[in-house]
Amino acid sequence: MTTLAWVAIPLAALTTLSTIGGGLVAIRVRTELETLIALTGGIVVAVALFDVLPESFDSVGDGRTVTWLVGAGFLTFFLAERALVLHHRDDAEHAQAHQRIGMLGAAGLSVHSFIDGLGIGLAFQVNTSTGLLVFIAVVSHDFADGMNTVSFILRQGGTVRSAARWLALDAAAPLIGAIVGNSLSVNARHLGYLLAVYAGFFLFMGATDLLPEAHAHPSFRRVALTVAGFVATAGIAFAASR
Repeated sequence: MTTLAWVAIPLAALTTLSTIGGGLVAIRVRTELETLIALTGGIVVAVALFDVLPESFDSVGDGRTVTWLVGAGFLTFFLAERALVLHHRDDAEHAQAHQRIGMLGAAGLSVHSFIDGLGIGLAFQVNTSTGLLVFIAVVSHDFADGMNTVSFILRQGGTVRSAARWLALDAAAPLIGAIVGNSLSVNARHLGYLLAVYAGFFLFMGATDLLPEAHAHPSFRRVALTVAGFVATAGIAFAASR
């Protein structure tokens, strides 16, 4: 382990600030939650397609395996949502079940953030330029991760306090990941498997929950925000991969 590799840790701390910033923006505009969901819906789908999936393909190296895992992730979280929501019919328990779905979304983003930090730590073990490129890719989308974490919780009826707790976990995750990445040799293929499953989950949340809710009532502003979130995230992912 070189001394330079530990540069990953203070850089990962900057991604923590980026995540918190995104979450605070989401909390501030929670009175227009449907409008915010239109933006985050586009971001979540684009993160799955242009960030998480390519990382998974690179790590696993077998496109068929990745697509099966994506499908398994989609179906697993669909069945989990149906099991949680359909088994609770009265208002209080129904709301509690939806909150669990929101927590699944926030947990998925926290795992993704941890893997982002892990990537920073491992990349600096390769060389400095690789580490800096990975850091730029992570910090550029962690602001959106913070927004998405808060949106998942608030969208499903969670409280601001609960959203803040999940935001704190998501913000700390890349820093913890960077520390682990500097300390351990992690099997990249296994991380790729996990990323593929969560890609399926993000596609499920975006396509079946976030976007339908945001566009239940026609609005040019919401359409524009969805497209903007999708295109901006795709552009960032493309630039980071160059």
